[in-house]
Amino acid sequence: MSPVDANGIPDISAALEIALPDAHGELRRLKDFRGHNSVIYFYPKDDTPGCTVEGKEFRDSIENFKALDCVVVGVSTDSAERHRAFAEKHALPFILLADEGGKLAAAFGVLNGKYAARSTFVLDSDLRVRRAFHEVTPRGHAAQVLNFMRTLVESHRMIGG
Repeated sequence: MSPVDANGIPDISAALEIALPDAHGELRRLKDFRGHNSVIYFYPKDDTPGCTVEGKEFRDSIENFKALDCVVVGVSTDSAERHRAFAEKHALPFILLADEGGKLAAAFGVLNGKYAARSTFVLDSDLRVRRAFHEVTPRGHAAQVLNFMRTLVESHRMIGG
């Protein structure tokens, strides 16, 4: 488990190097998303009611995230094959990472037994954690994250970024 600051923000420097397969078997590292804002959302299990609601809401908002130069990445301890079936069944257009050993979830401090706790992390283009959402309620969560991302991007523009 990574150390966290007073706001519950973990040190994810080691997590950036962890390579995990996506739903198509391609190895991905969070460091590959440098230069883009990122939403890393952890969820317990593919195709369960809450996880499906959450995934569909991110799907339905994906164009809004893209407009903010934001990559959405879902992570659970399911296999790449299970992710592929889940993504195809629900037309999920974003990356799903298979964290079967729980290494990435542990690096973010959200591994709960053999499952990832429902948590979301917003990273800026320099891969710094700007917000952590814990004990997430699936319904409405994507809108909550999108609103935060809009605020983050707008504040960056206001200060000349």
